[in-house]
Amino acid sequence: MKFSNLYTPPFLIAEIGINHNGSMRLAKELIILAKKKNFDAVKIQKREPDICVPEYQKNIIRETPWGEITYLNYKKKIEFNINQVQELKNFCKKIGIDFFVSCWDIESLKKMKNFNFKYNKIPSAMITNLDFLNQVASQKKKTFISTGMCNLKDIKKAVQIFKKNKCKFVLLHCVSLYPCDEKKLNLSLIPFYKNKFKCEVGYSGHETSVSPSITAYMLGAQVIERHITLDRSMWGTDQAASLSSEGMTVLTNILKKIPTTIGNGKKIFLNDEKKIAQKMRYWIMKR
Repeated sequence: MKFSNLYTPPFLIAEIGINHNGSMRLAKELIILAKKKNFDAVKIQKREPDICVPEYQKNIIRETPWGEITYLNYKKKIEFNINQVQELKNFCKKIGIDFFVSCWDIESLKKMKNFNFKYNKIPSAMITNLDFLNQVASQKKKTFISTGMCNLKDIKKAVQIFKKNKCKFVLLHCVSLYPCDEKKLNLSLIPFYKNKFKCEVGYSGHETSVSPSITAYMLGAQVIERHITLDRSMWGTDQAASLSSEGMTVLTNILKKIPTTIGNGKKIFLNDEKKIAQKMRYWIMKR
């Protein structure tokens, strides 16, 4: 068996999410960064705030870069409209990186359908919304399903929906804490999911470091999703759980090296080693 065949590079998703803070300039800078760091795709979130923000939260006053405003107005401030999504899609096509969105409600899903994105994404928070899952699965696009905020029964129901609709999917192991303590990551669920559900698996990480993503890959994650940011000290709820430029470099550099360093599993006495051996094996030289 050639071990190198087991370690093909993972599909890397740079989750911009809401780290753009409603700025097209920041979004494009993040897209450029993802392309520069050799990620395969970038993703933003799309929601209808009037639908997604619970009634009891809508009028809560929050301090924001735009001053003290209601939570609902804050959510509207950071939401891109249809024309902006189209502009970002065009920008990604121009520089050569895949672009898609994760929708948080059926209305947004309907609006995004016209963009013909290659992929769909189920956020962890949406995995128990069975109506939403059925709508996504009916589109029959390869879908990344984050598995945070739920139990095994919830995951089983989601898998059944996608298999029933004959829609390709990838289960992304995820712990929905921002950032997440590494002791709570439980990465052994990656091979568990692969064995139990007989599907592609991946990892969506929210920890502050890079090493768990490498461990996830070695445990069988074929997709790695990480939130990205220009600066982890920027304003926003997800910035601290994101990788900045330095972390992205470390992640992609290590992942590139793994297939090469794993090799093919065959023991070879290299010619270069033989030359060194002649110098060090003194007992042979005496014969």
